[in-house]
Amino acid sequence: MSERPSGTTRSRAAVLGSPIAHSLSPVLHHAAYAATGLDWDYSAIECDTASLPALLERVRSEPGWRGLSLTMPLKIAAVPLVDVVDSDVELVGALNTIVVAQQGDEAAQLVGHNTDVYGITAAIPETGIRDVESALVLGAGGTARAAIAALAGVGVRFVVVVARDVSRVDPLVRLGERIGVDVEGAPWSSVREQLSSAEFVIATTPAGATDFLATARFWPHGVPLLDVLYDPWPTELARYAASRGAPVVGGLSVLTHQAAQAFELMTGLSAPVEDMRTAGEQVLAGRRNAAT
Repeated sequence: MSERPSGTTRSRAAVLGSPIAHSLSPVLHHAAYAATGLDWDYSAIECDTASLPALLERVRSEPGWRGLSLTMPLKIAAVPLVDVVDSDVELVGALNTIVVAQQGDEAAQLVGHNTDVYGITAAIPETGIRDVESALVLGAGGTARAAIAALAGVGVRFVVVVARDVSRVDPLVRLGERIGVDVEGAPWSSVREQLSSAEFVIATTPAGATDFLATARFWPHGVPLLDVLYDPWPTELARYAASRGAPVVGGLSVLTHQAAQAFELMTGLSAPVEDMRTAGEQVLAGRRNAAT
């Protein structure tokens, strides 16, 4: 690792969210720093939507900040708080990465990106799906928006979004209209019915929200699942879907790909993707062993 000149400020980045203690982002980014020789620090900061504006102002003015990753519940709330956004943020109305662009002696400019779209797009082929025209998305938050954009990119043209509050699907319907995907909302009470005809499922819901589907012992045989959760892993839903012959891909794959793109945006270097994935796998394995 290269040494930092005496008296200089160490470059730093962080992941923000609430809750945040479980986040693997520091592990993945530190693995990337180690592999590329960067003397950077990456931390996890507890932050909810109420405290986000003040924290971003700190980042603008404090020296050393290079970037931020954002997770729930900040992905949508952060959009109006940054100065510039990329095309994916404009498309889906949510961001998960902020690059701090230094402006000399002036306050830094915050540039918003959405690397979730890339992360999900890169993870979908790992399920082995080919020529699928429809998909079922569980949940209607910021990650669901990225999922719909990613599904459009692999040729899906019809998506049913199951949500506890069906009104939250309205922005996803409008997103679908912009990108040529027919998006339809369905109440959470209909999830079993929707699963019965699904070709491919992406779960974007919080931990525990889909456990009842596993206890109900209902999953269409062989229907692929991409579950964006990675801790705890496997989720009850992922475990049961796999027992029904389903190809299952977990959130570590999504997180690794989106973190790799975030690393590249923040540093300008090529991301060591497999080093990052391996570091994440090792930590998750340690957590599982500690829990048993």
